Amino acid sequence: MSDSQTISAAVAKLYNTYPFPPEPLLDEPPPGYNWRWNWLAAYSFCTGQKPQKQDIRILDAGCGTGVGTEYLVHLNPEASVVGIDLSANALEIAQERCKRSGANRVEFHHLSLYDVEQLPGEFDFINCVGVLHHLSDPIRGIQALAKKLAPGGLMHIFVYGELGRWEIQLMQKAIALLQGDKRGDYRDGVQVGRQIFASLPEKNRILKRETERWSLENQRDECFADMYVHPQEIDYNIETLFELIDASGLDFVGFSNPSFWQIDRLLGKAPELIERAKGLGDRASYRLIELLDPEVTHYEFFLSRPPLPKVDWSADNALLAAICERNPCMDGFPSQCLFNYDYQIVNLSPDELEFLQRCDGRSTVGEILANQELELDEVRGLLKQQLILLTSR
Repeated sequence: MSDSQTISAAVAKLYNTYPFPPEPLLDEPPPGYNWRWNWLAAYSFCTGQKPQKQDIRILDAGCGTGVGTEYLVHLNPEASVVGIDLSANALEIAQERCKRSGANRVEFHHLSLYDVEQLPGEFDFINCVGVLHHLSDPIRGIQALAKKLAPGGLMHIFVYGELGRWEIQLMQKAIALLQGDKRGDYRDGVQVGRQIFASLPEKNRILKRETERWSLENQRDECFADMYVHPQEIDYNIETLFELIDASGLDFVGFSNPSFWQIDRLLGKAPELIERAKGLGDRASYRLIELLDPEVTHYEFFLSRPPLPKVDWSADNALLAAICERNPCMDGFPSQCLFNYDYQIVNLSPDELEFLQRCDGRSTVGEILANQELELDEVRGLLKQQLILLTSR
């Protein structure tokens, strides 16, 4: 058995022992939304416009117990979805989860990412969350996925960051040392890890990080095992992350939390440093940000296969002629106070609320503004907040 096969077998054993994620099964669609899994919202975020088609093919690559898969089906009512995973036990739960909630446009395959070429056709949207960093060869994994991405398609990826997971790395190594020959016995690993945390002094740095950041979710053994006794993990920094991205042969569209990657929020009090930072280039700027704010526990971002047309709405005529509708990922509408696509509170003016109420997917911005006081720049503000979707007429 090759090293790659040995690691894959160990990962499968972990998730057969502790199927992940351990979210409960429901007899109804899952609550809320994750905009990154909504094709309309994600495509608009990446391109500035609503996609031309919604009857797309989606691949959930490393679907686990189907939590994300279920959302992908319900949030994209015209899409067909395929889920693949190494763990047979996790796939059984995924199938039951989707069956119970009525997510019936999905099929599952017991398949490694490395073997994704066995699936027929290409996919318009590939979701790969929390998987690549558990492969023995992430570059081989992302290249296999890239070959299945259709032209104009998007790939959404989530991988771990080393700076914000430093204490986790230390704990992983400590548990492995104490397990000795029992390493690979994941139930023993969880028991050892919990004993360590129960014994550490109150002011211990590793215990403090666990208490402040992770302890609530780690009450469940499945989460604790995934975090602390995983047999394979590669954590990234900006430099190694872009080595992975470059190896994919795809285009980097951007991080899905762009506000974090703004240097102004860290060096805004030093304009001369901001000026210096402008000459760094994007990647060096990202590296500077994570060095100054080393809370990065993961990177979440979009890649694309060209051509991916992007729209600039800076021209008034183009914006006035665009057909406008509300972003499907918002909660609390109609109200002046609502949650946006990222579950951040947004307070609307009366005119902004009235504008959103008139966004019906048929009227243009110009037609809506004909009976309103709202300015075009205010419409651009709604677009920047991802509250509206625009389509060129």
